[in-house]
Amino acid sequence: MNTQILANIPSPPQGVWYLGPVPIRAYALCIITGIIVAMVLTLRRYKARGGNPDTVWDAAIVAIPAGIIGGRTYHVITDYDSYFGPGKDWKQIFNFSAGGLGIMGAVTLGTLAVWALFKFKKVPLVPFADAVAPGIILAQAIGRLGNYFNQELYGRPTDVPWALDIYYRVDETGAFAPLTGRSTGEVIASVHPTFLYEMIWNLSVFCFLLWAEKKFRLGNGRVFVLYVASYALGRIFMEFMRADAANLIFGLRVNLVVSTVIFLVATIVFVWMKSKQSVPAAVNEEADVDNGDAEEQSDAEKPKMP
Repeated sequence: MNTQILANIPSPPQGVWYLGPVPIRAYALCIITGIIVAMVLTLRRYKARGGNPDTVWDAAIVAIPAGIIGGRTYHVITDYDSYFGPGKDWKQIFNFSAGGLGIMGAVTLGTLAVWALFKFKKVPLVPFADAVAPGIILAQAIGRLGNYFNQELYGRPTDVPWALDIYYRVDETGAFAPLTGRSTGEVIASVHPTFLYEMIWNLSVFCFLLWAEKKFRLGNGRVFVLYVASYALGRIFMEFMRADAANLIFGLRVNLVVSTVIFLVATIVFVWMKSKQSVPAAVNEEADVDNGDAEEQSDAEKPKMP
């Protein structure tokens, strides 16, 4: 007689709630929460490097919209069949509420926007890059909960005890609405919860970055590069388990190919990079960055930005 130790993981009955006519989307709430957590952590870490907290806010002002645009652009390019062709509505490209943000595009364009800002302000980018890296991966972990509420980015069908049950959702008219509808209680598939796998991986990378930074006194951009390589490695394994429709390159999923290239390049760069100083890079050389916290200082002792 077989005994199932764990029950399947149920999907949320819905991912959208309404306050009158105003939709409250779990996907958006998860992304916003991730951004807030990343900001709090980055402010603390950047200040420990002698940086001006206002610079973090300036970076957020350009990085957040650039990240959204970059993420959406990457998604549309890699999933163009959903927007172009017979029966498709290209105007859905601008329907951000339906989900569809590629993290690799978001990080790429967000990084370029911050680079341009720092170049204009004549502020060193490397200390900020190392300060923000753990916050980014932590935000990604929180953001994966949004995919859970949207019942998207799931894995292949499975009968493991921790399988994720995907429900049939319908809107007010009874039409199938997987993103915005309510569950009928009917399970249409039991799949690998890849959102949970990636969430756990991202949390592990977050802890790993903090440990490696302190253990090996990483600096001069190596924390950020290590983040890129670590996330890409995890994404490679996730792509092998994904079952949702995807465009292919050489018979492989686009995101698998892109993740592999990013992992290889980031790994080579990380090995090649040599620290120019024995401590993590700081905006102000007197800042204490070993413990990730700024020491309590009097007003006269606080590092000043030029």
